[in-house]
Amino acid sequence: MRYRILIVDPDPRSAKTLGGGLAEAGFEVASLEDGNEALDLLRRKAFDLILADQDMGSIRGIEFIRKARTVRPESIVILLTGFGTIEEAVEAMRVGAFDYLAKPIVEDQLGLAIQRALEKKKLLEENRDLKEEINRRRSLKDMIGTSERMGRIFETIESVAPTRATVLITGESGTGKTRLARTIHALSKRNDHPFVEVNCGALPDTLLESELFGHAKGAFTGAIRDKPGKFEEADQGTIFLDEIATASPALQVKLLRLIQDRSFERVGETLTRKVDVRILLATNRDLLGLVRKGKFREDLYYRINVVNIELPPLRERQEDIPFLLDHFLQRYRAFHEKEVDGFTAEALDYLMAYEWPGNIREIENAVERAVVLCRDEKIDVRDLPPAVRASERPIVDLRGEIKPLKEALEEPERRIILEALERNGWNRQKTADMLEVNRSTLFHKMKKYGLLPEKTARKGR
Repeated sequence: MRYRILIVDPDPRSAKTLGGGLAEAGFEVASLEDGNEALDLLRRKAFDLILADQDMGSIRGIEFIRKARTVRPESIVILLTGFGTIEEAVEAMRVGAFDYLAKPIVEDQLGLAIQRALEKKKLLEENRDLKEEINRRRSLKDMIGTSERMGRIFETIESVAPTRATVLITGESGTGKTRLARTIHALSKRNDHPFVEVNCGALPDTLLESELFGHAKGAFTGAIRDKPGKFEEADQGTIFLDEIATASPALQVKLLRLIQDRSFERVGETLTRKVDVRILLATNRDLLGLVRKGKFREDLYYRINVVNIELPPLRERQEDIPFLLDHFLQRYRAFHEKEVDGFTAEALDYLMAYEWPGNIREIENAVERAVVLCRDEKIDVRDLPPAVRASERPIVDLRGEIKPLKEALEEPERRIILEALERNGWNRQKTADMLEVNRSTLFHKMKKYGLLPEKTARKGR
């Protein structure tokens, strides 16, 4: 790696001598005489190390360090002076200088200082990379999936997260849109700043506008003081606008302007404010279809649809279901402190056959419920939610073999009995009457199909 060094020295001869030696040593060197010009250059180009004179014409060294650390906090600064004092040295170190050297510069002394500075920079970069990798793993841990489609989504997340791009997340309810938005923020350069979530469908239009943009005192009844909005709260960070399809036409206009130039006014105020905020949005509706119907602004649609990530429903990525089941099982067995070791083969059959209309949210709730209700080492069919137990089990097993007719017909019979029992509060007499069988026949079938847990049997008497 070839390190970049910026020299800021009002003495061109001193800068030339110093720069020439560093260039011969293999560094990429740039030299400027004025401190403010150096700050302008730093805004356009990154340098690993800055050698700055105490007196840089338009700005003093201490003030230059403060500003340089704001513009390029990753750059290491060494301050050089021909008339330094202990007080200045202490102040320089306090505001962020790595070292403080007196002129005339002793070559060996400068070489040692540069070596130490670059070693520190390398260590900081390694720590930063390690932190980013840890954050990446932690952030992606809840984005479970090994399917090809989820693999492409993970690649998109890792590509878009470090940028400023606006992202539109689409998918059915429960597919994990909020979790994905949080993952993008956690992997971004803004992860030390706020992540602010707003559900646009949860508030009336008048309140939503105030919630997003804030309001001035007296703007409406009840506005007893100035209140900043969510965009101001998310400044330097990320704002996530869920259910964006519900935004009113008037609010869409304001959002379009904010996305275009990051400016807005609070409700009841004329002062224009600016924010630096990353915008993520989500919807479970067909926005393009709403555009065609005139219910969503076309210009806003193309502004927010810079990068679109569509989360597939679980029924379109069934190969991910076992991993999701295991993930939530580990979470909730620890949370509820229960010794649950997995799922029975029959329970897995039902879980894999079910279509999960509520997607990840539903499968998470189903696993937690099963963990809570489970009384054995493994979760069985009786521990699953009624909707899952009523699902169609495949007649063809995983090896592609056809089940015997008698065994295959047992499945719908079991489901019918279970459904009837639940409708009748597990009262066996009422259930037998509904099914038009005698009570003893019902009892034997309940026993055959494992529908006679002791507690339930007592309830049915």
